Amino acid sequence: MSHNPEHAVIIGALRTPRGRGNAKGALVGVKPVDLLAAPLMALKDRHGLTGPLAEAAFGCVTQTAGQGANIGKLALIAAGYEDAVLGLTVNRFCASGLSALRIAALAAVAEDGLAIAGGVESMSQVPMASDKGPLTHDRDFQASAGLIPIGIAADAVATLEGFTRADLDAYAVESQARATRARFASLVPVGGLEADETPRPGTTVERLAGMEPAFAEMGEKWGIDAMLAKRLGLPGIEHGHHAGNSPAMADGASAVLVASAAAAARAGLKPRARILATAEVSVDRVMALTGAVDASRAALEKCGLTADDIDLFEVNESFAGLMLHYLRHMGIGAERLNVNGGAIALGHAMGSTGTALLGTALDELEARGARRALVSACGAAGLASAIVIERIG
Repeated sequence: MSHNPEHAVIIGALRTPRGRGNAKGALVGVKPVDLLAAPLMALKDRHGLTGPLAEAAFGCVTQTAGQGANIGKLALIAAGYEDAVLGLTVNRFCASGLSALRIAALAAVAEDGLAIAGGVESMSQVPMASDKGPLTHDRDFQASAGLIPIGIAADAVATLEGFTRADLDAYAVESQARATRARFASLVPVGGLEADETPRPGTTVERLAGMEPAFAEMGEKWGIDAMLAKRLGLPGIEHGHHAGNSPAMADGASAVLVASAAAAARAGLKPRARILATAEVSVDRVMALTGAVDASRAALEKCGLTADDIDLFEVNESFAGLMLHYLRHMGIGAERLNVNGGAIALGHAMGSTGTALLGTALDELEARGARRALVSACGAAGLASAIVIERIG
């Protein structure tokens, strides 16, 4: 039996609406365990899941406080799954959800069964970096390892590529416009929230132009700008990213049901798509967020396709400059990328994002009658993941 995750099929994909990841967000009062339990419960009910699964893997980045102690397994308990169902929580930074999906798909094929992948992040209850890990709280380690804040890395990439502040803001405005027009099919209400509250309708370039760069002071004060400029052969770093063209913090959870083709048939479940390829990469840890390109290329190569063979790209919007970088280096047009908006408008519930993007891509393929989609996300320290799927039917 082949143990490639590429032979798995996707049965269903659900997510909660995204709440704003701060004290004023609609989901601030929903515990992370209950947030993840919502799509898990809906997945179980819709597909009649009973008995053990081959695996249940979940992404979560800030695994402390309400998101600590293997939140994935605890959410399965809260959702009423049997004790025999396994539970695993993984952290590959912002690529965690896609990594969890690969783990689940591998297990489904290896065990010839069903498996669940998903993710959760409540950034209102468990703020980013509240786990106080070395990536964010150990300056000596950061300096010795050459790790820098990802916002400054995004500014460095934009500077290197020649993207102006106007370019970044124009991308962000388009993301907001697309998200405002979007209608998402696979939402599971939670905490009284029935639709994403993160988009900001009416966002304009003029409004964004008045926002101060978020990372300029840090880059100068810590000497990071000077180090990067020397490393990259630049006269300086142009700081163009701010809260309006960066990924918005969010609360949210998502879940995906995968299976081997034979297991789906035995259970009477109709596959919606097949996994053609997955890829996990690690790239330059300093520039960090360019890895979505490398992961996407690796996944395409594994299944013998090119970017021209892909109808839709769903890529986590890790800063506007990185999306312009993705468009340029993948050689694709904006009409195929994040057609319903991305994390700049919709929010980035970090551990959930990968599997949430998978569901969005699958829904859009079906709505358009299109064939293939590529989903990718990159994270800190150069980590990135990608998956290519093909609609069935």
